[in-house]
Amino acid sequence: MSPALRYLALGDSYTIGESVADGARWPQQLVDSLNRRHQDGPVLSPATIVATTGWTTADLDEGIDASQVDTSTWDLVSLLIGVNNQYQGLSLAAYDDEFSALLERAISLAGGRPERVFVVSIPDYGYTPFGQPNQEAISSDLAVFNATCLAKTQARGVAHMDITPISQQWPNLAGLVATDGLHPSTLQYALWVEHFVEEVAVQIQ
Repeated sequence: MSPALRYLALGDSYTIGESVADGARWPQQLVDSLNRRHQDGPVLSPATIVATTGWTTADLDEGIDASQVDTSTWDLVSLLIGVNNQYQGLSLAAYDDEFSALLERAISLAGGRPERVFVVSIPDYGYTPFGQPNQEAISSDLAVFNATCLAKTQARGVAHMDITPISQQWPNLAGLVATDGLHPSTLQYALWVEHFVEEVAVQIQ
């Protein structure tokens, strides 16, 4: 039996799964879903997560250094970062530069294989109880950040998973927000995974 594939998830509160159980974090839901769907194919180990609530692009870069995950090559790497750049009022230009550098690090961590990396778009927290009073401004800002993320990702030939429309279904779809009124719920993370699991499955074949 071949050894399990190793998956590294890089991000912030959305990747660490603020306000949900550890097993409900979307990277772990993804691993579980892939392993259920492809029992005869590659099996993934539990996700290794380098992420902390509140991290910006600069914070994540420092976090990768501190974690020493670059001492290994990973079979699959995901990247979701940027919401805190917007929330803290940091410049789009800085995000552009720092996200590009993080994308290069992600590719390097995957052994120089962009086809083994995927980027997840920034969810729109304007569509939460916390963000609702400023929904229009938040959504407008995040649309610009996400456009930058998409352009940089596509330019490097990396898969881009657009889950932002899923996050924007609240309040019309009940149960999408965790009890803290801000972060995605277990259900929303499950919908993300359902949206891109088959595309990720192709990446690890």
